[in-house]
Amino acid sequence: MELGVRQGPRQVVLLLLRLVLLRQLGWGPHSLANAGKMKIVEEPNTFGVNNPFLPQTSRLQAKRNPSAVSGPAHLFRLSGKCFSLVESTYKYEFCPFYNVTQHEQTFRWNAYSGILGIWDEWEIFNNTFTGMWMRDGDSCGSKNRQTKVDLACGKSNKLARVSEPSTCVYSLTFETPLVCHPHALLVYPTLVEALQQKWDKTEQSLADELITPQGYDKLLKEVFEEAGYLKAPTENKAANPEGEAKSSVFETLEKCNKEYEELSKEVKRLKNLLTQNHISYTKQKESTSIEHFDYKKSATSSPVWSSTRPPKHLRGDTGLQNDFL
Repeated sequence: MELGVRQGPRQVVLLLLRLVLLRQLGWGPHSLANAGKMKIVEEPNTFGVNNPFLPQTSRLQAKRNPSAVSGPAHLFRLSGKCFSLVESTYKYEFCPFYNVTQHEQTFRWNAYSGILGIWDEWEIFNNTFTGMWMRDGDSCGSKNRQTKVDLACGKSNKLARVSEPSTCVYSLTFETPLVCHPHALLVYPTLVEALQQKWDKTEQSLADELITPQGYDKLLKEVFEEAGYLKAPTENKAANPEGEAKSSVFETLEKCNKEYEELSKEVKRLKNLLTQNHISYTKQKESTSIEHFDYKKSATSSPVWSSTRPPKHLRGDTGLQNDFL
């Protein structure tokens, strides 16, 4: 027992020396208790495709290249720049004429980072660029994420608001002094002279009632497609490369058979009528040319103008470009 008493203080001294040594090495009581639970936590990726230091395998993978830069020339200076906004636990980044990305601002090992849309085309209404469409983003179920960016007048370039009005369809508001001029987003003054003449001719034809409002919308959309502001549809061309009219589609086989019988009776009646009057008939190729105009085939579009050539104050004949230099 006496030996045990003598050795007790000696063991305490040794234990204290060990604790002092461990503390000098950066180990405390809490560190010792949690030593088995330690792990390395990496900072989440908040730079996306704009971070040149990330390995290629870690960067966001876009499904396609962005469309060409187009629209008002004074907005081209935004190309190559990016603007961010943090809301809740997400950081949104808008790169004009490039893409929109979203990055989760948490330290989870699988924090979300993805593309909400790639620069696609302008939205045009009433002779005005009303928004930028970013499409073909990351998959979202059976569709791709897409974003519409509205441009608003502001004192500085900044991403002001972000919302998700419907699932996987996002809405961004970008403020910039570049659109504060009343003519800053007009379409007509940005067109080359040849396309302005096409627009003028279309307006005159509508005023002379040579074309319908639907035909007017179609021809004007072709002007915007030729300018590169809207993307020409490719699905119809791929399915029908010869540009031939598609056959009628009937809801049921019964309706199709009924329509066929009626048409057959009408053809037979007309043939008998021609025979009775000793008139010969031959099959002729139907003309596929468009009367009045020789424009490319296009899809439908929303109305853009409703009167003859846009007035001078809406054509932007005011030296607009000088206001942004």
